[in-house]
Amino acid sequence: MQLEHLDLYRITIPFQGHFAISRLDGRSSTRIVVEVTADRGRVKGYGEAVPIQFVTGETPETVIEDVASYVSGGLLPRQLTNVSEIWDFVERLADVKEHNSALCAIEMALLDALGKQQRQSALAYLPQQWATSYIHYGASVTLGDRGRIQQLCNMIKSIGMRHLRIKMGSDFEQNKTALETVQEVFGSDCEQRVDPNGIWDFELAMSHLPLLTRYGVKIIEEPMARTSQGFSEFAEAVRIQGLTLMACESAPTLPDVKAILQEGYYRMFNVKLCRSGGFLRTLRIIDHLRREQIPFQIGCTLGEAGLLSAAGRALGLVCSDAVTYDGSYDRFMFKENIIEEDVTFGPGGQAGPLGGHGLGVTVKSEKLARLSDFSTSVVLRKPC
Repeated sequence: MQLEHLDLYRITIPFQGHFAISRLDGRSSTRIVVEVTADRGRVKGYGEAVPIQFVTGETPETVIEDVASYVSGGLLPRQLTNVSEIWDFVERLADVKEHNSALCAIEMALLDALGKQQRQSALAYLPQQWATSYIHYGASVTLGDRGRIQQLCNMIKSIGMRHLRIKMGSDFEQNKTALETVQEVFGSDCEQRVDPNGIWDFELAMSHLPLLTRYGVKIIEEPMARTSQGFSEFAEAVRIQGLTLMACESAPTLPDVKAILQEGYYRMFNVKLCRSGGFLRTLRIIDHLRREQIPFQIGCTLGEAGLLSAAGRALGLVCSDAVTYDGSYDRFMFKENIIEEDVTFGPGGQAGPLGGHGLGVTVKSEKLARLSDFSTSVVLRKPC
């Protein structure tokens, strides 16, 4: 398969409601969609990047610059005949977080194109040792007042989902209200983890411990920076209470994960495809966690649309040993999607493989052009 050019689209999609977290407003999300064209236009592959600046330092603009540099620097393969050529491309790049969203998007697009050309699902290119025929997604309860939390919880309960990720902010009373409301709707019939997205300080974190214990929370996700004053003391208090600290934003690369494990405070990890640079690097992190017998979950970034939902599905389906899964919220989150299919999970959060080749979803160039507020094209030139 001869690669010819890449088209990059910057697309902002408004949410159906307000899905706020402590660090993001949660009314829309901006992504870069990468479209790879090959074999005289007969094959097209697609990838998606949702850069989060406070996590990897990336922005939509840096993603565009990085993808263009892969082409101009001669790093991107001009012909693809085997998936190993995609993995070789990834291996040639430095394992640093500042380019991970861009790398994820281009790796996805290449896998999608190769799968379509070879009439294979992207799943066929991933390791099958931990494969499963279906997974069950959990649900996120984002920040809001009592009415908004109750509305979300009632919807989640009606679908039959019981794994809840409850977003926390810096307002103790608001966080308390969220936990009270979850209990009012679910009683004890749910598994809860809280996620402050790293904004707590030592005093605020310690004040939450009795509250979290009272309401049956089992997992605290990245409450504060590892370098924060008092973090080690808080981690010890969490251990004594029998709760688990889960790393998230601080673990975008394998070297980061190894350093965190060496410190010994975090005993679970939230692994995300886009944040960690795509399938190869994310699966490498997961394999390391398996060897160290550290539990993990498959997460997603707020605002991932259809392409990343499809890719996240593929990742989840080869990770039957994950504690839980986040993602595929498309129908509930977006006013309009970038793909034609609805890849949202079914009752109980259950979801299986997507049909078709590549990522298993359909994207139309005309729709990307209509939704984008900026686009550019990069030609792959033949070597002299």
